Amino acid sequence: MHAISIHQFGGTEELIYSKQAKPQLNPGEVLVKTTATGVNPIDWKTCSGGGASGFVEEFPFIPGWEFSGVIADPGDTGYKVDDAVFGMIRFPQPAGCYAEYIAAPAAQIARLPDAVDLMMAGGLATASLTAWQALFNKGELQTGQQVLVLGAAGGVGHLAVQLAQWAGAHVTGTASMHNHEFLAELGCERAIDYHTQSLNEYSNSMDLIIDCVGGDTGIGALPCLKPNGVLVTLPSVTKEQVIAAGAAQKRRVEPIFCEPSAEQLSRIAQLVADEDLKLHIGETFPLEKAAEAFELSKSGHVCGKLILTVNGQA
Repeated sequence: MHAISIHQFGGTEELIYSKQAKPQLNPGEVLVKTTATGVNPIDWKTCSGGGASGFVEEFPFIPGWEFSGVIADPGDTGYKVDDAVFGMIRFPQPAGCYAEYIAAPAAQIARLPDAVDLMMAGGLATASLTAWQALFNKGELQTGQQVLVLGAAGGVGHLAVQLAQWAGAHVTGTASMHNHEFLAELGCERAIDYHTQSLNEYSNSMDLIIDCVGGDTGIGALPCLKPNGVLVTLPSVTKEQVIAAGAAQKRRVEPIFCEPSAEQLSRIAQLVADEDLKLHIGETFPLEKAAEAFELSKSGHVCGKLILTVNGQA
């Protein structure tokens, strides 16, 4: 099979597209013929020596933690050959999803309903699980609450907007002005241009803030929380900074560590099938162009999700 791998940490020049050995199955695993794999900031951060690089114990390292595809070998599981599946697996341990074949723990993947596009699903798992767990596990979102999503047009943000709206919340999102129409289509009742508009008028008005940006942006949104509100901050690199600022302002801040969940993925897949949730694809690249996708992801200005197509998918 072909895969993207690195032999040392560094920039995108370290990404190599080459032949690799097909993974061998352990008990409880399935072999997936990959259709697509999503590009997430954790991927390029890890390859550069940050992110989850502390869990990389040997090279070559194949990046990627999410995928869609069809079962090529069900092993000793209850899956069947050609079942369509998707998942986020093994995180933060290496998962090797930037490859034509993936050995995936059956307990961490979910079947895709027929109505769900297989290629789109390649970029769905990580962002949707992050949004779900931030809103419902950490944020304990309730119907009728006021929610602010920082970075609402991004991969996690645009799904958080839709899930919050589906749950009966009133959603406000921040994004550049050119993305405001997009936010309205997702279900945002109000859109804030973070370049020109202040959050001051929203002081003490939000039950929940989903901080997809971190750093000074997350800290600047803290006054928007109601006294009993909570800000869930996603970027790990600035979480301690945001938590400390929250403590100083007597505002509750929760970090999040996204975990695999087949049960949550099944619910998310059904929402997509029912057209209550839609992943917006910002751009697609063939697997061998992963370096180009990394550079675009690093820019921080992607609307929706970046996806690598595998096994000749277009």
